[in-house]
Amino acid sequence: MLKYQQIANEIEQYIHEQNLKQGDKLPVLEQMMNEYAVSKSTITKALELLERKGVIFQLRGSGIFVRRHNRPGYMSLFSTQGFKSNLGDRVLTSGVIDVSVMKPDALVAENLGIGVSDDVYRVERVRYVDGEVLCHEESYYVKAIVPYLNREIVADSIFDYVQSALGVTIGFSDMYLQVDRLTEVEAGHLGLKENDPTLRIETIFHLTNGKPFDYSRITYHYAHSQFVIQANGPYM
Repeated sequence: MLKYQQIANEIEQYIHEQNLKQGDKLPVLEQMMNEYAVSKSTITKALELLERKGVIFQLRGSGIFVRRHNRPGYMSLFSTQGFKSNLGDRVLTSGVIDVSVMKPDALVAENLGIGVSDDVYRVERVRYVDGEVLCHEESYYVKAIVPYLNREIVADSIFDYVQSALGVTIGFSDMYLQVDRLTEVEAGHLGLKENDPTLRIETIFHLTNGKPFDYSRITYHYAHSQFVIQANGPYM
């Protein structure tokens, strides 16, 4: 994790711990520079990240203010840090179905920018929030970038592991959304019926250098999934 990302996480944690509300003012830029002992550019990048996430807003000449005012139970849809980072006090658990090394098919290889002879880790799991089924997840990790995974790691947060243990820095993601109906197999994983509605999301996660390292296909439980999208700027 880069320094500005760490600072952004600490500022967001401060907002949570202080129970700050929408419109509450944060310390000025110079005070933050002194508190976190970092340069102006680092604080500026951290604040820009928080602004993109919808956590704060900045008014030139007036200061930095808390923006986030999510409804309880809603998750940020556009996140590169995985579920755990935006669930607040809710409890996330995973039921691991598969962790194995394999050769990717043509679709997976294309999305990861690798060849079909390269190795990937295939991870399949069902994820639960506060004991309720949230989604079924099938993910593929480039083994050259993520050289080791096991069931213990996969049962927790893979993103925490690749960032802290492997030193992998996650940059950006491409996300593709489709409203569809569940197959029989998917319905079985989610405890629903075949042809029930679902939201499918395919995401390609990249390193900061643009290299794809994770291709995920997630199928959500329609009754347990609520998302928030916080946009910046005016609509035309």
